[in-house]
Amino acid sequence: MKLHEEKLSEKLIYDGRIIKVHVDEVKLENEKTSKREVVDHNGGVCVAVLTEKDELLLVRQFRYPYGEVLLEVPAGKLELGEDPFEAMKREQKEETGTTGKEYISLGQYYPSPGYCGEIIYMWACREDRAGELKLDEDEFLEVVKMPLAEAVDKVLQGEIPDGKTQTAILKTAALLKSNRI
Repeated sequence: MKLHEEKLSEKLIYDGRIIKVHVDEVKLENEKTSKREVVDHNGGVCVAVLTEKDELLLVRQFRYPYGEVLLEVPAGKLELGEDPFEAMKREQKEETGTTGKEYISLGQYYPSPGYCGEIIYMWACREDRAGELKLDEDEFLEVVKMPLAEAVDKVLQGEIPDGKTQTAILKTAALLKSNRI
C-alpha cells in the first residue's frame, strides 16, 4: 500500500486574512476519486515558560469559536514566511512580558490533520527576564502562574481542553522529570 492521494484539481472557496479554504478532487490508491475539504493556515507557535520555581506561565483568554475562556500556553500565528523560533519569542514577549533562556524544541503539533494543514511549532524554556506585556490592540488576556505539577493535574482532569497546551505541558513535565530543562 502506498498510502498516497494525488490532487487532481483545487477549487478556492474562501480566501481570508487567517485561513484559505479549498475543495480538492483527489485520486485514491484504488483509482477512484474523492473530495477533500482543506483549510490552509500559515501555522502557529507556542511556548511553555517555566519560572525558576517550576511555575508555568499560562494565559487566560476568551476564544470566540468555543464561546469560553481557555487557559493556554502563550501562542500566536505565523506570518507567511516568518521564522517560527523568532515568532515564538515575539509571542512570549507580547503575551507574558518575559524572555527566555535554554529554549528546547518540543517538536511540531498538527491540531486537525483531517482537514487543516496548520502546524504549531512548540518550545519550552526557562524564564530569563520579566517585563511588561505588549499585547496587540485586539488581544485581551490575563497571565496566570501555576505550578507545573498543578497544570499537569488540570490536563489529566480535563480542565485544560486546548490540545497544544496539553501537549506542551505534558512534554515540559517529562523534560523536567528527566532533568533536561
